[in-house]
Amino acid sequence: MQRHVRAELDLELGSSVDLILQIAVARSAGALSERLSVMQDGRELRPRELVDAAGNRLHRLTGEAGHLQVRYEAVVGAGAEPATTEIDTITALRPSRYAQSDEVFATARRLFRGLSGRALVEAVSEFVATSVTYTPGMSLGTDSAVTTLASGQGVCRDYAHLVIALLRAMDVPARYVACYAPRLDPMDFHAVAEVLVEGEWSVVDATRLAPRTSLVRIGTGRDAADCAFLSYHGGYVGLERLEVNATVKDAPETVDDHASLVSMS
Repeated sequence: MQRHVRAELDLELGSSVDLILQIAVARSAGALSERLSVMQDGRELRPRELVDAAGNRLHRLTGEAGHLQVRYEAVVGAGAEPATTEIDTITALRPSRYAQSDEVFATARRLFRGLSGRALVEAVSEFVATSVTYTPGMSLGTDSAVTTLASGQGVCRDYAHLVIALLRAMDVPARYVACYAPRLDPMDFHAVAEVLVEGEWSVVDATRLAPRTSLVRIGTGRDAADCAFLSYHGGYVGLERLEVNATVKDAPETVDDHASLVSMS
């Protein structure tokens, strides 16, 4: 299966700013070809690529005041699950900034008492899918699993955070994945959870807005704080335009039942 992914960002910088982009597919994703272009005032800037322990690829550069354009595209083939250490699984059990499993512990134990393995994963996915309403424009960057549980609304990152927090509260390793999602509607960067079940990491997408079989990994982490597509330090940055697209080539339309175990390839 070949997937074509593309991201375009138009930024307005108020001064000299340290920019960190995380829009390139992960090292494990299996990119067959790709190009990242950053242009400012007719000059092409050359970001430095940094790769973390999870295989996430970050591109860092300094931009000056004015308009800056970022363009990324890649053709992606068959990928592989990033290597996982025992430390990684321990980290995936701990509370984190946006997935406070300690704060939802009592709720999780009440809702999912007696469940384990596939049955638990399916029950958590179903609970989040049916108790949260997908509401673009209503979620804040500071919202967490606790916020989403209380409000009953959010976007993909909020669904992922709540799934992760509930599973961790049930002593199941879970982590956050930012990804490109062919056939996502509405199209954007996407976020899902991954859960360690039956010895493998499987995707849980409680939004149910895209088939899991065609997802392309960008970043893997504890929560959204580890996978921001753009972060910056030292000045003002305005996001003037963001366009994301992801398509899959020569693959039949499939219906995802969201009950089966699916790994991100």
